[in-house]
Amino acid sequence: MAISPPRPKGPPLNALRAFEAAARLGGFAAAAVELSVTPGAVAQHVKALEAWIGADLFERRSQGVALTAVGAAVADDLGSAFDRLGEAVIKMRRLAPGPEIRIATLPSVAQLWLSPRLPRIRQAVPEATVSVIATERPPNTLREPIDLTLFFEEESDRPNCVVVARDTIFPVCAPSIAASIDAVGDLAAMQFLHDTSWADDWTVWLDAAGCVGQFETAGPAFSLYALAVEEAKAGGGVLIGHEPLVRPLLEAGTLVAPFDRRVTLDRPLLLSSAARPQRGSALERLIGVMSAD
Repeated sequence: MAISPPRPKGPPLNALRAFEAAARLGGFAAAAVELSVTPGAVAQHVKALEAWIGADLFERRSQGVALTAVGAAVADDLGSAFDRLGEAVIKMRRLAPGPEIRIATLPSVAQLWLSPRLPRIRQAVPEATVSVIATERPPNTLREPIDLTLFFEEESDRPNCVVVARDTIFPVCAPSIAASIDAVGDLAAMQFLHDTSWADDWTVWLDAAGCVGQFETAGPAFSLYALAVEEAKAGGGVLIGHEPLVRPLLEAGTLVAPFDRRVTLDRPLLLSSAARPQRGSALERLIGVMSAD
């Protein structure tokens, strides 16, 4: 009579993933954001994995967690394993018929820079489906099925990376507001508009103008830059404009730049490809269209 005893089960994949993310990102909260779960769920997964192996992977401290010797010994190995798994999954998708190109970018870039270019993009790659994912932070293209990323980042010498535009900032406002501004000091009587993602914009520009700290810059803050732009267009105040995003509005006269002083930041708009595109492919043509300006 054949005997088939139950085979020992390995740890759940979700528990390994939770541990790897927490180890790489330095804590349960950051891992929870990446995995789209709660920090409590990450903690439970890690606890289950520790119970399975019979050893602690993290030291729990009042200021967070730190890897134990056991955790540190395997963190890099698991990270490489998940990178390889992600690459294999992405490769399967790229080999499938009916190309889909996924672009991840900031919400502001999606709304103000990319959206007007979508008709031209569709013409350039009629055989492909182009999807846009708006996100506040660049995704890990080794793990996520993203083909292109478009973010304001420090310039990089990594391959498959193109500078689309320089991030030059300066105040912008509606023409009716600009009529009351002759000098930087006139801003003291204006409503300052802020974007929460670029909270230091006003400080950077006023410092370059030699006026930082000379008057109060408190004012409404918006979590979506496009909303702040709409408020500026409506005459609600003065906003720091990012040239790649507000250029069409300046050309149309909807917004006005009342000062000549401009500050170029060390974070151009970078278009990055997760993999080197094949010559003549839809991805290569799409990159050409997006980097043409």
